[in-house]
Formats: sequence, C-alpha cells, structure tokens
Amino acid sequence: MPKKRSDLSGLVYSTDPGFKLPKENTDDIDTPTPAQQNLRIRLDAKQRAGKVVTLIHGFEGKEADLEDLGRKLKTYCGTGGSVKDNEIIIQGDNRDKILLWLLKQGYTKAKKV
Repeated sequence: MPKKRSDLSGLVYSTDPGFKLPKENTDDIDTPTPAQQNLRIRLDAKQRAGKVVTLIHGFEGKEADLEDLGRKLKTYCGTGGSVKDNEIIIQGDNRDKILLWLLKQGYTKAKKV
C-alpha cells in the first residue's frame, strides 16, 4: 500500500522543469517470512495478443526481494518473464509448477486462483 506523503504538505504543482518528487525510502520495510506471504497464482491472457502468462501477486516486502523471487521462478520454469507493478509475470501456463516450487520453498499460503 502506498504511504501518505506528509512531507509535501499539499504540493499540487511546481513550475521547476527539473522538479522530482522525493523517493520514499523502502529500505526500512521488512519482508515477511515465506510462511507469512499470501501469494496468489493465476492465469491471464488479456491484452497479450492471445499469449498466456502466469501472474503471481500478493507479495509484500522490498522490491529487491520481489525481483529475486521472480528471477528464481523464471529460472526454475525455464521461461521468460518480468516483475511489474508488484506482480511476477511468467510466460506460459506454469501454475502447477510454480505452486509446487513455492510450497517447497516455504510459501505455505500460496494458492491457485
């Protein structure tokens, strides 16, 4: 969940062309243990030209840990994929394979949706 930015105190517009919002510090967020993660695995083909992908969502924690999990899943499945918008995208229908791997790694709350 995004945190409320109290340090901007109502900033709506800036005339500075080089202005950038200060980045939130996500290093202080602890990643829960695998047994505490509530991951959901589903199949999706919308707006992908008929190609099927497996989506894993519900991960809580650091972005680096999410990318690491995504890299491990891609390697295990032997397919391509990416991590976008707090979701892991794996090419193809690998729901069963991913669920078994997650359960072996301790993600006991992982479920197919």
